[in-house]
Amino acid sequence: MNLLEARAERIPTTIYPDSEQASVAVAREVARLIRERAAQGRPAVLGLATGSTPTRLYEELVRLHREEGLSFANVISFNLDEYYPMTPSSLQSYVRFMHEYLFDHIDIRPENVHIPDGTVPPEQVAEFCRRYEEQIREAGGIDLQLLGIGRTGHIGFNEPGSGPASRTRLITLDHITRTDAASDFYGEEHVPRRALTMGVGTILEAHEIVLLAWGEGKAAVVKRMTEGEPTDSVPATYLQRHPHVRVVLDEAASAELTRVKTPWLAGIASNWQRPATVRKAVTWLAHQLAKPILKLTDEEYNEHGLSDLLAESGPAYSINIKVFNELQHTITGWPGGKPDADDTYRPERALPPHKRVLIFSPHPDDDVISMGGTLLRLVDQGHEVHVAYQTSGNIAVFDDEAIRFADFAAEYDQLFQQNDPAGEQFYHRVSDFLHTKAPGQVDSAEVQQLKGLIRRGEAKAALRYAGLDPDQRAHFQDLPFYETGRVRKKPLGEEDIQLTINLLNQIRPQQLYAAGDLSDPHGTHRVCLAAIFEAIHRLQAAGSEWLPDCWVWLYRGAWQEWDVDQIEMAVPLSPQELIRKRRAIFKHQSQKDRPLFPGADQREFWQRAEERNRTTAKLYDQLGLPEYEAIEAFVRWHF
Repeated sequence: MNLLEARAERIPTTIYPDSEQASVAVAREVARLIRERAAQGRPAVLGLATGSTPTRLYEELVRLHREEGLSFANVISFNLDEYYPMTPSSLQSYVRFMHEYLFDHIDIRPENVHIPDGTVPPEQVAEFCRRYEEQIREAGGIDLQLLGIGRTGHIGFNEPGSGPASRTRLITLDHITRTDAASDFYGEEHVPRRALTMGVGTILEAHEIVLLAWGEGKAAVVKRMTEGEPTDSVPATYLQRHPHVRVVLDEAASAELTRVKTPWLAGIASNWQRPATVRKAVTWLAHQLAKPILKLTDEEYNEHGLSDLLAESGPAYSINIKVFNELQHTITGWPGGKPDADDTYRPERALPPHKRVLIFSPHPDDDVISMGGTLLRLVDQGHEVHVAYQTSGNIAVFDDEAIRFADFAAEYDQLFQQNDPAGEQFYHRVSDFLHTKAPGQVDSAEVQQLKGLIRRGEAKAALRYAGLDPDQRAHFQDLPFYETGRVRKKPLGEEDIQLTINLLNQIRPQQLYAAGDLSDPHGTHRVCLAAIFEAIHRLQAAGSEWLPDCWVWLYRGAWQEWDVDQIEMAVPLSPQELIRKRRAIFKHQSQKDRPLFPGADQREFWQRAEERNRTTAKLYDQLGLPEYEAIEAFVRWHF
């Protein structure tokens, strides 16, 4: 396994290619500790975290228990935190989380499980916290503490302002933390304002600490944690004071580290034979100096840590021309390839002139939000475009929107079917359920189906606007992993993969688009991409005849955009095309005005998309390339 060793960070940091490999590796470390302690006749004391980050690690521990005999009989566990107030049976309870992901599937003794109690009366909270610390000491201290990290830099629920001496206590949650948790609670207004958490000082007393972080969304705070000065404003920075701490990242979460983003500034030798490395360095220098690429000088390369590049590939003039041409060749108004044209320097092939195109959309609106302009261009240029909506997106529909459609169904029945009570009965069942629904309660099967139909109808409307017949070109997969009625989904399953394989074999695309945006806070994009990758790998292993002629392009969704140096196809949009894209997005009326799960960005999705597309165009312009209104960006996946 090719791992990058820590160099510039103040905390030893290991980068894995993806979170899957990282999770499995750390799970094996945990298993080794458990077995070592068992052989010594001692308990293994684990500090456990919750959230989406450690779930794959817990799945691997369960597999090790079931298939390799790993016993947890000698394990004592202490969880970091719990919302307050919170009953153990609540959907968002960390007690429930730990049982669903780990405790119900292993042989840990119930008396050895410790989780902060969200039901403790207020007057007993201080005593509970004191006793929690005492129980940790009585167990001999925590041998291995697993941590995640929040966007505010919190570990556990130690929000900004938490010092290195803080102990287990009741704390008020930061607004950003509550915003990030809003999807789990079906709205920020339902997120508890307080939580019980181990303190920073409590965490630092663990014998060993491993912090895990996945995805581009964590990259900025990871950089602050590992490279910044220790400060109360980013409590995770105090991990720098621990003698046995490690940070484990996937490549996406490492993106902002100095040794990854600008290794030349860290004195790390770079491989200047790789065009991607040179492109990254040159675009970085141009942005630093706010100058077009073709105006960069030898002196500026030397003064900004790029003397090795200059010595190996200079002079600056030659480097500038090379990188400028590479970026210029990414720009194309023909995303499906330009017929009867020399495609030597174009990102897509000229032949066949009219391609079968399959666009995978994780949610029913990701296609138009993320690549709506390109979709319109592909249709206008005569390609056979199909869109696969991988999930129903039903949890992202407001309850009152569902009632409005149920009301329409009842009125429709009365108007056209005369005295048929079925529609009215349906309306009353839906209405009664939603009016008595508790915050975070799972929708009934009928409500889930209704909300799914709302999203499906909007997706069809957007395709009709784009000039496609949804009855022929829309494919609603409704992948089973998503259909839980909850924000928390099931792991990717065999049925999800088979449905994807079947669709690929049905369409046999020559061009495929997929969401490569791993910053989606709900994790749906990540699972949908994994289904596509696994399906393609299996088809490849089976010797699929059509697959070698298929090129895969990755777009990014509403949460992140590709850096300019990564872009391999840039599709420029005119002002008129940007308006057409906006109108296609507007067809998704249930997501208009205020999405149910907006994430950290409170703007509407069309606003985010336009800002992102305009920013990409501006960056190209600043580098000295043609000036466009907007640009949609893609990276090719070479499977």
